[in-house]
Amino acid sequence: MPHTDTRRAHIEKVWAAAWNHGDVDALDELLADGYLRHGSEPHPQDLRMFKASVAATRSAFPDLTTTLDDVVIEGDRAAVRWHSTGTHEGALLGVPATRRRVEVAGATFARFDGELIAEEFVTWDPRALLSALGIIAVGQD
Repeated sequence: MPHTDTRRAHIEKVWAAAWNHGDVDALDELLADGYLRHGSEPHPQDLRMFKASVAATRSAFPDLTTTLDDVVIEGDRAAVRWHSTGTHEGALLGVPATRRRVEVAGATFARFDGELIAEEFVTWDPRALLSALGIIAVGQD
């Protein structure tokens, strides 16, 4: 059980440093050199690409706060349910600042290799973000 608590605390510490404070180099403490992040993009992100993505997101949402709602660890796997809030103050993916406050939520499923995370699968609905920014309408007839 202590090993699980250590991993949970480490995930919480590094996520807060990277997502909430923009310290993307903190990710080196948690993610393996060969790290791959699978998400909505056609190809997985490596560690360098993921750091750039976090930095770009924080640039667009400088007050970004990510809260870890649940962290469940079993063996070499971790499941994290999270939500993020922030104000769209800068361009992101070609979308100029809207000054809107938004909230998105998702889940990340991770696989450890030793003490570091080697691979993550992230699921969230980018349409929810685009809808909150007023870019698209979702669920309307």
